[in-house]
Amino acid sequence: MSAPVSCPAAFVAAPASGQGKTTVTAAIARYHRNQGRRVRVFKTGPDFLDPMILEQASGHPVDPLHLWMVGEAACRAKLHAAAQDADLILVEGSMGLFDGDPSGADLAVAFGLPVLALVDAGGMAQTFGAIVHGLATWRPEMPLAGVIANRTGSPGHGRMLRDATPDGVHFFGAIQRNEALSVPDRHLGLVQAGEVADLDARLEAAAQAIAEAGVTELPAPVAFAPEADAGAEPDSQPGAERAPRLDGLRIGIARDAAFAFTYPGNLEFLRAQGARLEFFSPVAGDRLPEVDAVWLPGGYPELHLEALAANTGLKADLAAHHGAGRPILAECGGFLYLLEELADRDGHAAPMAGLLPGHARLEDKLQGLGLQAAPLSEGELRGHTFHHTRAEVGVEPLAHCTRARGAGSTGEAVYRDGRLTATYLHAWFPSNPEAAVALFAS
Repeated sequence: MSAPVSCPAAFVAAPASGQGKTTVTAAIARYHRNQGRRVRVFKTGPDFLDPMILEQASGHPVDPLHLWMVGEAACRAKLHAAAQDADLILVEGSMGLFDGDPSGADLAVAFGLPVLALVDAGGMAQTFGAIVHGLATWRPEMPLAGVIANRTGSPGHGRMLRDATPDGVHFFGAIQRNEALSVPDRHLGLVQAGEVADLDARLEAAAQAIAEAGVTELPAPVAFAPEADAGAEPDSQPGAERAPRLDGLRIGIARDAAFAFTYPGNLEFLRAQGARLEFFSPVAGDRLPEVDAVWLPGGYPELHLEALAANTGLKADLAAHHGAGRPILAECGGFLYLLEELADRDGHAAPMAGLLPGHARLEDKLQGLGLQAAPLSEGELRGHTFHHTRAEVGVEPLAHCTRARGAGSTGEAVYRDGRLTATYLHAWFPSNPEAAVALFAS
């Protein structure tokens, strides 16, 4: 039985979204990486875009940690494994520190992660102290490493905020406002890392800003226990070791600027089950490789309508694959691609693969958001939904997802036609290994 492993660690959180968590977490990761340290970063909750930035900053793939979607035991195992070869572990929060159920604070408490509170102090003086006081005292059992003031106006502003920090709360430093450090965004969040030509230069500049602000000290070590020694209730989700395997199964996975929303942990899961992964680019005009199953992940197909419409060879290949009764899993952007038509926000439409009757259009407002679970015949798969498109599909859904909170409006529809499964839901495969394997198995 393995023993607990200690590693410096911090949970980077904020009072709300838009405070600069991703930029600062990436800056800290890049700074310590530049010092020769091995840095592992995780993201709280479901996200594809922030982890792309954090991976480039740290040099390692970034997976989610979430008590509901991933499970407490699996989160504990990931942290314990990371601590065995890392010199620093960073976990970036999502939304506000206490937002959601479970919240980032719940995760910090569960694993003893000291919270490094980041507060956007632009246009703020002594009120900074009141906000920090609230973050530090709202959950007395939550460990607090200290606070960083972000987007300050001047060195004098930073000193004012330091003096306003409540007694007993460590002030790590003040980072001055610099828009050149931030990453541009679009309707689903940050622009994908591969599309930001000067991202590495921005990360280096952010690391330098961290150094100039004095936010360079390592957080205190945290002892991460292996799941078997943790004393926690076991997850209700079946273990990967009990799942039937995919030995030798060839899975074709769309991967390019239109289909990039894949968790590294999902790819790792498929490989661990023995699958051979074959990547192809619909945008570049690739045909479907010789594969047994297909996965069309989410992304931005609405930004690549002409290229996707022009790839008639791939459409024919997918139709033949589907007609032969072979598995296809299409998530969010992949689901949109399988419809007959997709339109951008201006109403410009283009023909898609047409394996499902219907059409979709990009809307100005968010159309779906939240943690949900798909009640498939193979078993329940947990995940999340986040999209700005509205789809009208000409067939009845197999089922509707259930929301993590168990209340509210109906969840996302799941469509099934033979071995084709399509939905807006982005699934976390290890949440139910047996169900995930069954979706791809021949």
